[in-house]
Amino acid sequence: MVIQQDEPKTTHKEFKLKDVLIGNLSLIVICLSVILVLVNQNVITIDEIFLKMNLLESACWVAIPSVFLLLFGAVLTKFIPAIYIDDTNKSYQYLPTGVLVIFMFFSALFEELLFRGVIQNLMDLGFQHDWLAIILTTMLFLAFHIQYYTKPIMLLNIMIPSLMFGWIYSATHNLLIPFIVHFILNVGTTLLFKYKILRLKE
Repeated sequence: MVIQQDEPKTTHKEFKLKDVLIGNLSLIVICLSVILVLVNQNVITIDEIFLKMNLLESACWVAIPSVFLLLFGAVLTKFIPAIYIDDTNKSYQYLPTGVLVIFMFFSALFEELLFRGVIQNLMDLGFQHDWLAIILTTMLFLAFHIQYYTKPIMLLNIMIPSLMFGWIYSATHNLLIPFIVHFILNVGTTLLFKYKILRLKE
């Protein structure tokens, strides 16, 4: 989940979409390879990753959590001063919309393949307890975002969505659902700031 402010107050490194895409695509290929090995070795099954769902059920699982998480992000902006937000997150809204959508798409895809597709599945197999797997995966998700350690409120900002992504995956066994919700959340929140619908508290 990302939060931005109205105007950049620091100079940010130039965002190089090509470099980011190469990095994300490399990580996505690695995650897919691990998942394929797990399936091939009968550690997990295809139905545990991409269980077929009807269109209405899938739409509900996407729409309701997406609305909740966007509202959650909007509420946080009313209480969190801009000084507590990570500088990188403040800069995303200034990217061209097309670049923003592509970046968010591949970032969300990598994170869901890694944290839900690989880690949560392995945790669930190891502990045989859905919520323990979700919580442990979320702890690793927080640990992965080391850039937020100096601004701990950002950890709350990603902890709630991560728990929800984990719950959605546990309930649906369809990795596409948390991925789509993750993508909608990141893009939706950023666009709300980009077009001045939301503003951070100064």
